[in-house]
Amino acid sequence: MLSAQVKEHQARQASKRIIQEQKRKEAIAAANDLTQALVDHLNVGVAQAYLNQKKLDAEAKLLHQGAINFAKQTQQWLCLVENFSSALKEIGDVENWARSIENDMKIITDTLENAYKITQEKPTTSQ
Repeated sequence: MLSAQVKEHQARQASKRIIQEQKRKEAIAAANDLTQALVDHLNVGVAQAYLNQKKLDAEAKLLHQGAINFAKQTQQWLCLVENFSSALKEIGDVENWARSIENDMKIITDTLENAYKITQEKPTTSQ
């Protein structure tokens, strides 16, 4: 009778251990599932942030390249404007030189005309 109770007790203990082991396995599986779900949820945000960062990096590179191209174009425009300004100065210098020559020629022409008039008037007054 005592040995029957011990065997019955051991059988109940064994069945409880089996049930506990099953519940432990279920709890571990549930914890793993929960952990995986949390990680997946966090990974979605991280993945989105990573994609956004990649897009931002690409945009920044494009912007940087655009700024470099703009600086080159600006430098070319500055050179063109400087050359144009120099050409205008030269034209202004030539124009000033031409005006100077024209004024000198007018003075010479006026002087010659006055000299001619004077020489024409002398013979008429001496007669």
